[in-house]
Amino acid sequence: MIPLTLTDITEALRASWAADTCSPDDLARGGWTSDNPSKGHCDITALVVHDFFGGELMVGEVHLDGDQQGHHWWNRFPSGIEVDLTREQFRLGQVVTEGRAAQRPAGRPAPRWDEYELLRDRVRSRLGGYPGR
Repeated sequence: MIPLTLTDITEALRASWAADTCSPDDLARGGWTSDNPSKGHCDITALVVHDFFGGELMVGEVHLDGDQQGHHWWNRFPSGIEVDLTREQFRLGQVVTEGRAAQRPAGRPAPRWDEYELLRDRVRSRLGGYPGR
């Protein structure tokens, strides 16, 4: 297999995000658009990145005007570097709290398993395969 870079994986993810992989909650709040493609994809994107690099899944709360809006997920690599490929989705002044490490869901991470598999398979196809979990 040809070595892959984080840039390769990032580009494959960005090209794979779509309405059918977006969080149903975010779809209900205004839908997915190509001008904000990472919206509603943080959790499953973090899982796909974890498939490649391992490390820890990080989660923080999202707040807007003092009200919690949900949670945000990203990755911390074994080196300690944190990488968040979906942070740019927050365009309305949302604040993400400091993250805490979270366990990768065992088995099928319901209710987003179907979207995760779809995104994972699209990324895998764009990259010509990769090690799976």
